[in-house]
Amino acid sequence: MASPTKSASARKGSPRKARKPAMLPKSDGDAGVQAYIASLEPWQAAVAQRIDALVVKHVSGLRKAMRWHCPFYGVEGQGWFLAFAAFQRHLKFTFFKGTALRPVPPVGQQKDARSLDVRERDKLDENQLVSWIEQAASIPGWGVATGSGGKKAIKEK
Repeated sequence: MASPTKSASARKGSPRKARKPAMLPKSDGDAGVQAYIASLEPWQAAVAQRIDALVVKHVSGLRKAMRWHCPFYGVEGQGWFLAFAAFQRHLKFTFFKGTALRPVPPVGQQKDARSLDVRERDKLDENQLVSWIEQAASIPGWGVATGSGGKKAIKEK
């Protein structure tokens, strides 16, 4: 007879804690983004690499940077449109003007931003991701200010 004192979860072992992604300094360009991706759990790195490749393929005038220890994607003169961060059990891809996208990404309650949470067993809907990426890159993003002369990108250097 099996011992009644051990629960099913105890027999399987508790899930191991995911390593934390690298805390990289603020930087411009692809190098910091790639270093962040390389520091992720293998499944997270695979998802992040795929989405990074989709952004590179579908956005002209792309700008990459590390801000607040997270990869940011933008278009010169239009601001940032996407960032992502790794957590223990998921990746969060945030579209800064997500409420303007159709359909609206499913996660979030901020005024403008909406996100997509991706877990290890999730299957990516690449067609939907490409649609969101293209839509987000085509509209003024976060970091765009309005003044008397119209819209201009805020320079972060």
